[in-house]
Amino acid sequence: MSDEKAAGGFDWRSLLRQSFGPSFWIFVAAAAVMGVICYLVLGEKAFSSATARDSELLLDLLPRVVAAQIVAGLVWALFPRERISALLARNSGHRGLMLAALGGIITPGGPASAFPLLAILAGAGADRGILVSYITSWALLGVQRMIVWDIPLMGVDFSVLRFAVSLPLPILAGYIARRISIGVDPADA
Repeated sequence: MSDEKAAGGFDWRSLLRQSFGPSFWIFVAAAAVMGVICYLVLGEKAFSSATARDSELLLDLLPRVVAAQIVAGLVWALFPRERISALLARNSGHRGLMLAALGGIITPGGPASAFPLLAILAGAGADRGILVSYITSWALLGVQRMIVWDIPLMGVDFSVLRFAVSLPLPILAGYIARRISIGVDPADA
């Protein structure tokens, strides 16, 4: 136990170790290598321009990500985990996949809202079929995409046809994910 934690303080090292896994550090290393390559190949001006644009993007996205994390935390606190686990457990079968697909259809927003909810499902004990069904449904069938993009650009007929044709895909993807044994299980994470 660290001295800071023993004295009643917060253990930041433990939090950082738990929050940022190996994949995060691989991306940090890759970004650093690409930054060095950009600087060496394109020069200081291009590097500064890219860094400025990336900083603007980060400052634009950060409030959205923070808000999505807060909402995800509220969902985690408000919904009883036992009930979510019962609805979305391994033995939930077809019903669980359909509920996950429905959840993906009605989840508004981009990845900043969908992936925290996906993490909540994983934390509540949902199997990988449920997780794959949810995220596939969100990506293919999101109602907000139909309203904002499909209908205005392609018309109602095309939008309804695309939705109907894509409707079984999240459930099929969930069944496939359940059958593939690759040793990745959210319960182990």
